[in-house]
Amino acid sequence: MDFEVHALPEDVLDRARKDGADERRTDFARMTAEGDEALRCCLRGARPGEELLLFNYEPPVPSSPYREMGAVFAHATTCEGPAGDGYPEDWRGRPQALRAYDSRGWIHPNTRVHDGTDPEGALAAVFADPEVVQVHSRNIAYGCFMFVATRPGAAQLNASMNSNAGPNA
Repeated sequence: MDFEVHALPEDVLDRARKDGADERRTDFARMTAEGDEALRCCLRGARPGEELLLFNYEPPVPSSPYREMGAVFAHATTCEGPAGDGYPEDWRGRPQALRAYDSRGWIHPNTRVHDGTDPEGALAAVFADPEVVQVHSRNIAYGCFMFVATRPGAAQLNASMNSNAGPNA
């Protein structure tokens, strides 16, 4: 595997579940899933009837003009987390934008869209440029953050980006 996939960090999920909001106290919602809402805690589609939170999240990017916040779904209570280490099975076949970032937190020109048929190949193509340090998978229609992909063993990089990404990363 040429990349690792990361769901939302546990501390972010714990705060949202405990406080019912992100640290900026922005609006959030509790809701019952209709089905297939993209859950960023376990990287799968929601099943009808599951209890969910919808809250704001700021993905991990160093301080830069490209930092942003957006809405994400997660289970309202602790869940099993992602099943497996690779690309989320429930999201195969879904077109996604793969937004590449360099070490400064700037969007890298290797950013691209894939049609969902070969997500591993699309991510490998983005990471083919050594200046790409992380990739955010995003929903095509809404632009919502789905997950972070990094090079294998980039845990230290993730920790430094999370510490620079503000209160919600």
